Amino acid sequence: MPQTHNDHHDHDHNGPTAHDHPPTDWKHDGVRVVPGDQLDGNVPSTPGMDRKAAINFARVGAQKLWAGTVHIHPNAKTGAHHHGPLESVIYVVKGRARMRWGNALEFTAEAGPGDFIYVPPYVPHQEINASADETLECVLCRSDGQAVAVNMDIEPAEKPETVLWIDPTHPQGGV
Repeated sequence: MPQTHNDHHDHDHNGPTAHDHPPTDWKHDGVRVVPGDQLDGNVPSTPGMDRKAAINFARVGAQKLWAGTVHIHPNAKTGAHHHGPLESVIYVVKGRARMRWGNALEFTAEAGPGDFIYVPPYVPHQEINASADETLECVLCRSDGQAVAVNMDIEPAEKPETVLWIDPTHPQGGV
């Protein structure tokens, strides 16, 4: 039986149809690869943290997100900061991350390789490398192309409250 096509399913194999997207030069405005050794370290910094941009407006024209890497040396911690209205996702590649957050950084949780950390808008937080001998390496994504880092003068709580991660593999909570 011969195949029939509906107009709304027909696609020009050279690019999207006019109702999908305006004509684009896909060769120059399509997929971009940013080599790991060519990340941009000229981004707002937080004391104790080495951020580098991979994907942002300046590098690739990204309109709605920012992505890059974060390295924190053994036993090091960042200053308290927040990222304004942006949402952040941190993926731990190597090492052990200890996150502190709250008005006095009174809450804490830890994450290791393969774990994701979500930081909501305006949440005062601090990233800590929980390892004494291994660099903490993470991939960071934010919900806007702008790089916002607002450093804060917060004295950490003496005894932060441990908050257990609750997820399908840790239904009772894990550290």
